[in-house]
Amino acid sequence: MKVALYARVSTERQAERGTIGSQLAVLREQVATDHELISEYVDDGHSGARLDRPGLDALRDAAEAGLFEAVWCLSPDRLARAYAYQVLVLDELARFGVKVHFTDAPDLATDDPQAVLLTQVQGVIAEYEKAKIAERYRRGKLFRARAGEITTWKAPYGYRRIARSTASGPAHLQIYEPEAAVVRRIFTDRASGTTIREICRQLNANAVPSPTGKPTWGHSTISRLLRNEAYLGRVYYNRTETVTAAAPARRTRQVARPREEWIPIDCPAIVTDEQLHAASRVAYDNSQWSPRRAEPGAFLLKGLVKCGVCQVGTNCHKMRGRNGTWHRYYYCRNHDPLRAGGQDRRCPEHPRRRPRRVRLRPRPRRTHRTGVTTGR
Repeated sequence: MKVALYARVSTERQAERGTIGSQLAVLREQVATDHELISEYVDDGHSGARLDRPGLDALRDAAEAGLFEAVWCLSPDRLARAYAYQVLVLDELARFGVKVHFTDAPDLATDDPQAVLLTQVQGVIAEYEKAKIAERYRRGKLFRARAGEITTWKAPYGYRRIARSTASGPAHLQIYEPEAAVVRRIFTDRASGTTIREICRQLNANAVPSPTGKPTWGHSTISRLLRNEAYLGRVYYNRTETVTAAAPARRTRQVARPREEWIPIDCPAIVTDEQLHAASRVAYDNSQWSPRRAEPGAFLLKGLVKCGVCQVGTNCHKMRGRNGTWHRYYYCRNHDPLRAGGQDRRCPEHPRRRPRRVRLRPRPRRTHRTGVTTGR
């Protein structure tokens, strides 16, 4: 009989400890004698609360194609944590004529009512266990954050996260001086009146890697960096919460919590309050005294025009001509190499001049007596 194996672990830490390998070793031992192993499907670090997993999707596609006749898995909660998802996957595999075998649970292929009942009970218990683990994990992180410990694994640019240990104590942030020097330079240049785009050009010209390791800095990256309060010596936990959308999509999204629910955590400061306020003041003055605010209605198609080549939105630009008149243009956002991500990705389309007046074509109307179509 042609069989396939499926194994899953929930976190990357479990995958590093070899839990996947131990599952596959047990499953291979079960099918070593009387079965022909076709393929092994693995999900490393994927939660059982979701069905969109690469290994499970490949298993379902292969079952639909008829590549094997049976699937071996360690237990039902490896297929899915939620009982409803277990039933969905098991029914789908049964519809394709694929039998499911578990090493740590009764065999469903025997059509034993007691085995089916026990599998259903195990699915309900697994779903309860998942909710209980998630609640304990959430409460543990809140307790550690209130105690002043950094609970997030990702550190802001300019810092390095020092993991919890007996030598260093609780997890905390430590200044990484090569990146901290870049942060101080950005705040100093911005406070002196340098535009964010010019700061991007200077960093790219000096070959300074971005926070993601890319060779180019973006406008939004600098803007977020200038608003990050971590550089003042405080980071926040519990800033957002996960909200599930209504059926049928059931997608999740992050929603900001009220500021009084945020948990502040102390960390070393890179800039002073005066530097951050000075940089914020420059951004506020630019937004308040921008010439675009003094000419309402100058760009009638703002937010409506898209580039025909890149299919992205356009920006509005004003330029004075040789005779002193002002010309207004719509140009692709990827026309700027910084926005496009490099000179080779720059949009080849030329800016389009704004029409001076928009003429609407008259709607033809038909007379009742003669039936002749005329314009108004």
